[in-house]
Amino acid sequence: MGHRSGAKPGRGGTIRGRVVRTLAPPLVAMLVLLSVVAAGEIAGYRAANETETRVDVVLALQSLARELQTERGVTAGMLAGEQRFRAEVAVARERVDARRAEVETLLAGGGPLAGQAAEQIEQLDDLRDVRAGADAGSAADDETFDFYTELIEELGDIFLDLETVADDQLRRGAESLEMLNQATEAIARERAVLNVAFAAGEFEAGGFADFVTILSVRDLALGEFDEFASAEAARAKDDLFASPAAAEARAMEQVALEATGGERLRVDADRWWTVQATVLDDLSRLAQRIGGAAQDRARELRERATVRVGALSAVVLLCLAGSLYLATVATRSLAEPLAALSEEAHRLAGDRLPAAVSRAVAGGDATPPDPVRVPPGASGEVRRVADALDRVQATAYTLATEQAALRRSSAESLANLGRRNQNLLRRQLGFITQLEREESDPAELANLFELDHLATRMRRNAESLLVLVGAASPRQRTRPVALADVIRSAVSEVEEYRRVVLRRMDDATVHGPAASGLAHMLAELVENGLTFSPPDLEVEIHGRRLDDGYLIAICDQGVGMTDADLRRANERLRGGGDFLTAPARFLGHYVVGRLAAEMNVDVQLTPSPVIGVTARVVLPAGLLADPPALTPGEPAAPAAEPAPQPALVSPLRVRPHADEVDYVVLPTVAPAVFSPPSVSPPSVSPPSVSPPSVSPPPVSSPPVPSAPVSSEPVPSATVETPIIPAPRTAMDHHALHRDEPPRTPNGLRKRIPRARPPVTPGPAPAAAGETPALITDSPHAVRDRLTALRDGIHRGSRRP
Repeated sequence: MGHRSGAKPGRGGTIRGRVVRTLAPPLVAMLVLLSVVAAGEIAGYRAANETETRVDVVLALQSLARELQTERGVTAGMLAGEQRFRAEVAVARERVDARRAEVETLLAGGGPLAGQAAEQIEQLDDLRDVRAGADAGSAADDETFDFYTELIEELGDIFLDLETVADDQLRRGAESLEMLNQATEAIARERAVLNVAFAAGEFEAGGFADFVTILSVRDLALGEFDEFASAEAARAKDDLFASPAAAEARAMEQVALEATGGERLRVDADRWWTVQATVLDDLSRLAQRIGGAAQDRARELRERATVRVGALSAVVLLCLAGSLYLATVATRSLAEPLAALSEEAHRLAGDRLPAAVSRAVAGGDATPPDPVRVPPGASGEVRRVADALDRVQATAYTLATEQAALRRSSAESLANLGRRNQNLLRRQLGFITQLEREESDPAELANLFELDHLATRMRRNAESLLVLVGAASPRQRTRPVALADVIRSAVSEVEEYRRVVLRRMDDATVHGPAASGLAHMLAELVENGLTFSPPDLEVEIHGRRLDDGYLIAICDQGVGMTDADLRRANERLRGGGDFLTAPARFLGHYVVGRLAAEMNVDVQLTPSPVIGVTARVVLPAGLLADPPALTPGEPAAPAAEPAPQPALVSPLRVRPHADEVDYVVLPTVAPAVFSPPSVSPPSVSPPSVSPPSVSPPPVSSPPVPSAPVSSEPVPSATVETPIIPAPRTAMDHHALHRDEPPRTPNGLRKRIPRARPPVTPGPAPAAAGETPALITDSPHAVRDRLTALRDGIHRGSRRP
């Protein structure tokens, strides 16, 4: 039974109320926790992780800066003339290169300082030229010293990035480490400057001023170090400068400070270098301790942030688990009604509604399907959905039945119209045939040929309409037909048949019931190739036997098709789509698709090797028939002498009846004996003329010249047959009223169509001993002469 749309909700309440009551508490709690804690904790975790990475990069760069300080000092000593530093220069360079490789490896993993540090590392590429100049002795002392100093200062700028960290302890550690590195740089520069002065025994010009400036920078950096460093780091610094090496270095500094008037500096340069190296090593170890403490602090911050984020994630997961549990409980009360309703809807859409529509289309019981059943205890929403499904079912059933009735009525109307047109065209073709038999004027006969051809094409259009609506065509044939005759019949139904050339064709025979449909399908494909190819180019037809069928290839040289157009066209040729909703220019594709589906023929459009499109038609083995055996006839009479004036015959075109396919019987054997009737021929006989000087319509092979027929039997010889509809002449009158009934190219007796009123009395019996006349010209030659005659008459009639 149906359901009212206004039904009240059941005891279970509404779906919305259940979901809101179940999910509201855990969702609110989870959102509050996320809004208060998640943003800060996740940001803190990211900051701690980035800080740890920054500290690692900064310490690696400072280690590289210390090695550069060492290389700068020994290089300056070597340039000052101290060759004893040459060996130390090589060692210092190796250590610089090793530190650089370590930094590049660290930066390869990315990070917040990767871009900035990479730019500073790239500047070390200029070291190659500076080192080469120092080794050659061509580098200037001041320029080399300044180059190293600039590199070291740029590496020290990386500390500025640590001044923005949120943790106070980590920030103060970074500040103290920066001040310590500035002091170390000043001491390293002092060592290099005084090393040159002690080796020379005096300061160079401006050297004393540089020395005093360096001392000021060192003392300022050490003072700021005491301000930011921890108590432990400050005590370690004091112990370092209270060491014997530091005291000895201060004594040597004092000697340099007292040489204000240009006195000789009597200090051992080697000793100065040694004690300052000890001080610098102690400062490097102190920097490593401070850097290690900064790393530990950064790691501790990251671990704390990880713990907080983990705890927050656990709380969120618990909230989600509780929400899922509550949602599961709520869903159980809804699952069974909804599942039952879903199954009912599937049965409705898949079985009940299609079955009801099919019954209505077939004209049977038009009862609509039963309404949707709702399980007991379903909620109000489920009941309203069932009501909606009932309305959808009723609307769909009404529309489907109306559409089915409309389609059935349209198909019946189109089929009726197609049959009427077909019957009228059949009568028209019969009347045209009668006129052709009675006409002897070549010009009028040519016009009748054109009219006959137009009517044949109109009949194909009428049959296309029957194919589209699914009605069977009355043109059927019971006996097998040669495939070449089927192709000739197809070509005779296209407009520009003269442009069609039949190439290689393997012999084959098709079953009679399929001959008419196959000819219709091939005519559509040939017409399509002619339409989309230039008017001066030919369309070729090839045929070849396959292991499991027969392949017919229709090749044009037209504009071709894109891949997308080929894909859509092949879809239509496979029977896809509906011709009622498609553009009218594609109706031929749908006709071919319907015929191919009925005969199980594979039709596919593919690009031609050079240009154009090739239609590949593969006939299945079940469509092919063995060639029919020749009907045994009377023993052949002995050959007679040729008549003095042999008669001309044209190819015989037999108008088929209900069980025959319309095709042109173009003999492919040598001329045979022809017995003319005893009645007198028409007063006007077609003259025998030679082809005009202009080229004839294109044919597949040149005309076969006529030859005299000897008294000996003529062997059968196959010739290439042109693809051209054979015109009917007045000779058809004699051919249809011979004593011997006409036969097919395979030798079978043709069935005479329904009785027609004879045009002339039957032929009188031949006198005893009368020899029949021999036809000395081949059908090919006769056709060429008739075509040339018709073309000449047309050209003459158009002249002023």
